[in-house]
Amino acid sequence: MDLTETQIASEPIFNGKFVTIARDTVRLPNGNESYRVVIRHPGAACVLAVTEQDEVVLVRQWRYATAQALLELPAGKLDHGEDPALCAARELEEETPYRAERVRLLHTFYTAPGFCDEKMYLYLAEGVSATSTRTPDEDEFVETVLLSRQAVKAAMQNNEIQDAKTVVGLQYWLLNS
Repeated sequence: MDLTETQIASEPIFNGKFVTIARDTVRLPNGNESYRVVIRHPGAACVLAVTEQDEVVLVRQWRYATAQALLELPAGKLDHGEDPALCAARELEEETPYRAERVRLLHTFYTAPGFCDEKMYLYLAEGVSATSTRTPDEDEFVETVLLSRQAVKAAMQNNEIQDAKTVVGLQYWLLNS
C-alpha cells in the first residue's frame, strides 16, 4: 500500500531564527486533500558520555515549554551545514566540564514526526575526561549531574527523566554496556 502524502501547496505561518512553521495542503493516498501543520527544524545532536567511574554525564536545565527543569543528555541544534558529530562533541564541552576524544554515531531518530521534521543524532562519547574549558552559550543555564546505573534506573522508574532523547540514550547505555 502506498502511504505517501504529496504536498500540493505550502503557506508559511512563521519564519523564525531556526524553525519555520507552515500549513501544507497535501494529497492523501486515497486522492483526497487535507492539511498538515509542519515545523521545520535543522536537526540536533545529543551525546551519551560516561565517566571512568561509570557515571553518565547529564545536564539539568529549565525548559520553558514544559515549565520545569529537565534532566537531559547534553545536546544542541545543528548549525547550518554542521556535521552532527562536531555538534555533539561541542555541546558536551559547552554544557559540562567534560570532553570526548571522539564520538561515535549510535542512532538517528525523529523527535516528534507527527508535526516536526527534527532529526536527532545520538552519539556515544569515547575517551571522556573532565578537561573542557568551554562555557555554555550566553542564554544557557545548565547544571551538570552525574548518575550511576542504579541512580539512572531509579530516576527512570520514578519518572524523573522525561526527555525522549535522554530516555533513548540511557536505555542504550543500560542495555548495551
